[in-house]
Amino acid sequence: MSTDIKIPPFEHMPLESIPKAVDEIREFYQSNKTKDIEWRLVQLRKLWWGLQDYSGRIQAALKQDVNKSAHEAIFSEINFATQDLSLIIKKLKTWAKDDKDIDYPFSFSPLKPRIRKEPLGPVLIIGTYNFPFMLNLCPLMGAIAAGCTAIVKPSESAPATAVVLKELVENYLDPSAFKVVLGAVPEVTALLDQRWAKILYTGNNAVAKIISKKAAETLTPVTLELGGRNPAFITRSADLALAARRLMWGKTLCAGQVCMSHNYVLVEWGVVDDFVKHLNAVYQEFFPQGAQASPDYSRIINERQFDRIKNMLDTTNGKIVMGGETDRSDLFIAPTAVLVNSVDDPMIQQESFGPVWSILPYDDLDEAIKTANGIDDTPLSLMAFGSKNEKDKIISNITSGGASLNDSYMHGAVATLPFGGVGQSGTGAYHGRASFDCFTHRRTVVETPGWMDALLRVRYFPYLASEMRRYEWLSVARPDFDRQGRPIAGVNYWLGFVFGSGGTSSPTKGALLFRWLLILASGYTAFLALAARRGLVDGHGNGVAGYLAGLKAAFLGVFAAK
Repeated sequence: MSTDIKIPPFEHMPLESIPKAVDEIREFYQSNKTKDIEWRLVQLRKLWWGLQDYSGRIQAALKQDVNKSAHEAIFSEINFATQDLSLIIKKLKTWAKDDKDIDYPFSFSPLKPRIRKEPLGPVLIIGTYNFPFMLNLCPLMGAIAAGCTAIVKPSESAPATAVVLKELVENYLDPSAFKVVLGAVPEVTALLDQRWAKILYTGNNAVAKIISKKAAETLTPVTLELGGRNPAFITRSADLALAARRLMWGKTLCAGQVCMSHNYVLVEWGVVDDFVKHLNAVYQEFFPQGAQASPDYSRIINERQFDRIKNMLDTTNGKIVMGGETDRSDLFIAPTAVLVNSVDDPMIQQESFGPVWSILPYDDLDEAIKTANGIDDTPLSLMAFGSKNEKDKIISNITSGGASLNDSYMHGAVATLPFGGVGQSGTGAYHGRASFDCFTHRRTVVETPGWMDALLRVRYFPYLASEMRRYEWLSVARPDFDRQGRPIAGVNYWLGFVFGSGGTSSPTKGALLFRWLLILASGYTAFLALAARRGLVDGHGNGVAGYLAGLKAAFLGVFAAK
């Protein structure tokens, strides 16, 4: 990457220009051009090439904003977005088709029910600073795929990346449909004063509440990608060296400024000392000359965030067992682990969103799970290292947006899987198919043929008891369970088993074929047994062909006689 790349200064959009920009993308949406799938694909394909052409400028901007290395910029931002975009381009036509394979009573088949996939309309995307390129672009890709128009408001805390993102959108996408607004709080406020089909926000809970309150005034739906005090668990069954290495990676990528990274680690008492030893060994492996001297280690985004994280270290009652070095002039904070003995410690009470975390020992796994649920019962991420039974127990008793077993937020590294929170860590999801769904309205459509009025007599006045009886016979399903909730293997059960038209679930085509083969095999076996009892065949089935031929001759003889 060239070090001579020059990025223009960050310039706020004039406040009076914002309503005009919103009106422009709204008018373009109302032209219905975005409903053309091929138009969307052209935009996405051009954006794909834009990512290739702008790779150097994106790397330079990320280096300028957060000292992100080229290696990290490529694999965690540029390539991540490219993978997501490639899948969207490949699958869009399939995703956008009407859904016809849906569940409905057989009596409504003449209506040909289907679900259309339609764009929501003009949307607002508000991004954040830790992955300032990927976290702005990936939602935009979903909006384009769904047929929405959009305005993106990137974070002013990463100004260079915001400028490059604006250049990319202006040079590769239709400027009447997609825009980037540069600014800070006044510009966001002006954008929120406009009417939107949806708002997607990535950031912290405090701002999310402001946005949600504003959106509620117009009943605008929101998708919120927030953070949380994410727990990691290490039991005595865990591979401590592996756990230390992977959790260290989770807190060194982007200097720990990752919403999915662990805020604290619950470690079983008997292995605390060994785990700390492994942590320090990994630290030396990752940073033999120290983290500050490493060309690969990022910096804290600004002084305000540096001071916040530093204050956590200054006020903790715990003991620093790894790292601890800081340098405000360089916005540097080393990867730091603090051994604490209380959930009330500042290291646990706040989301660190940086390279520092706490180690909280525990005696009993049930106790540790209860502790984690008390700290934050809906974190964005959950990590667990231990035996299969222990990991199953942890993941079954703690709710989280996503979870990684034997790793640190690896679930968020798969660009095509849904990414999102739950409860206080957010609502909704995007990436891959979820990005398309995020900005899509599923519109139910039926078409009632004229001849159906005879079947629909029940809905017309005057109401007739005879029509109600016929309606109930045709449309009201009989239960395949008793009053205690136990399944009944009655007629409905066997109809469902054979035809897939009843029961508690709808089988796949493969499963249904297997059922039919099983029924045929069972029937053939029963036929052989019956024929053997009558002496028509021997125990090995010999004589079956002759017996079947005789049945056929008799059958044809009956019809000939008639």
